[in-house]
Amino acid sequence: MSTFRSIEGIFKGAPFQMVGDGFRVSNYFPSGNPFLERLSPFILLDYNSPYEFPPARAARGVGAHPHRGFETVTIAYDGYVEHHDNAGNHGVIGPGDVQWMTAGSGVLHKEYQEQSFAERGGIMHMIQLWVNLPQASKMSPPKYQELLKDQMAYVGLPGDAGTVRIIAGEFEGVKGPAETFTPVNLFDITLKQQGQARFTLPQTFNTAMLVLQGQVKINDESVASASELVLFKNRQGEILIEGMTDALVIVLSGEPIHEPIVQHGPFVMNTEREIVEAFRDLRIGNFGNPNF
Repeated sequence: MSTFRSIEGIFKGAPFQMVGDGFRVSNYFPSGNPFLERLSPFILLDYNSPYEFPPARAARGVGAHPHRGFETVTIAYDGYVEHHDNAGNHGVIGPGDVQWMTAGSGVLHKEYQEQSFAERGGIMHMIQLWVNLPQASKMSPPKYQELLKDQMAYVGLPGDAGTVRIIAGEFEGVKGPAETFTPVNLFDITLKQQGQARFTLPQTFNTAMLVLQGQVKINDESVASASELVLFKNRQGEILIEGMTDALVIVLSGEPIHEPIVQHGPFVMNTEREIVEAFRDLRIGNFGNPNF
């Protein structure tokens, strides 16, 4: 008989708030949250659950803003997000696509609803995840990984129970396309009602699961519904997920980075001095021209 990896807790997100005027999000582990260290290397999860935006003449979103010291991972389920930065990088992601941005030493960029989507309106369903960088990589050059739907890795579950989409890491020997600085597993699991997924992740990896749609039973006992985050203990054992309805969940698991974390707004570094340096660099123009 399998031993299940026990659950530490099931949590709801914070009340919804607008990020700019284009994203309606609930935050699941903000800076200072008592279990933030339990989720390293992940340092923020903003969830824009399905929300219908009416048509608009101007694209909604977030204007030019800086980042340093970590990566942003934007996962699109519905809707279209466009971005560009002051180095000339530009792209659009839509349903099934992921943008994995390494801010590294510093980037100024904008994120907004793609113009034609904003003009017609529609459902926006997105996640933005922040992934910390180890100290040795915090000042690495900025880069983008545009991971389109057709580039993803997929594994069908036994008995036609559903599908696992691997964005990063590995499931059943199949690897996802994302390149990461530290070991990370990130995958979506789509389950049919009564469909099951079983998997085992390293016991030292911090592991959580957010239910995006439907309701699931975990380890034959606990139940989690849409918009609830399940945090697992760092124990050896299998994770069993069963769809009580048709369901979609995202699993995030990674090797913790055992280094100090100092976060101030858009900067995530190891010391207060590095935060001060980041603001100084922004002020004197080392991040580049903000008028783009």
